[in-house]
Amino acid sequence: MSTPRRALVAIDAQQEYFEGLLKIQYPEREKSVAAIAQLMDAAQQADTPVVVVQHQSPAGSPVFAPESSTFALQPQIHDRLESAALRITKNFASIFEGTGLEVWLREREIDTLTLVGYMTNNCVIGSAAAAEPLGFAVEVLSDATGAIDIVNSAGSIPAKQVHETLMAVLNSNWAAVAPSAEWVSAIESGSALAGDNLIESAARGRTEQ
Repeated sequence: MSTPRRALVAIDAQQEYFEGLLKIQYPEREKSVAAIAQLMDAAQQADTPVVVVQHQSPAGSPVFAPESSTFALQPQIHDRLESAALRITKNFASIFEGTGLEVWLREREIDTLTLVGYMTNNCVIGSAAAAEPLGFAVEVLSDATGAIDIVNSAGSIPAKQVHETLMAVLNSNWAAVAPSAEWVSAIESGSALAGDNLIESAARGRTEQ
C-alpha cells in the first residue's frame, strides 16, 4: 500500500462546544480538544498540512452566530492557527459544500483526510460520508472527536452511546477509526490506518448474536 498523502482536518473546535448550547459530553471535551492540539503539533512536525474549519450560522442564530463569543475557536486551537495550511468557514455539516476544500486538496494531491473535532454525530459523520463519492480516504480519531446527549421524538441516547455507536458505524464503511496515538505512529512510519468493511462487520455481527 502506498504512503497516504494526508491532511489533518480540525472540524469546528469552537467555544460553542465548550461554553454554548452544544457542550460536548463524551469523550470529555477538555481531553478531546487537548488531543486535537497535540495532533496539530504532530502534524506540523511531520509536514502534514492542517486544515482548520469553523462553522458559521446566520447572524442572530442561537448557535455559531458570527457575532457571538462561542463562534470563536477554542484557545488551544486558536493558538496554533499560524501552523495551519488552510482555514475555512462552512455553513453545512459537510466540510466540502461551498468551502473550496476539494479543489485545495486535489491541487496538493492529498488523498487521505484525518478528521478530528466536533460533533461526531453531525459534522464528522457528515464529512466522512461526503468524502466517499469524492474518492478521498478518511480516518477518524476516536479520542479527538466528541458527541452530545440526544433527546428527540425518535428517542433518547446518551453521548457515550452516540459516540461509540458512530465510531463503529464509521469504521464499518466510511473511515478507518483509531486513537490519536496510533495515528501519530502511522504518520511517523508513513503507513495507513487499517479500517474495516461493511461485509465483514456484518458477518461478525451475525456470528456474535
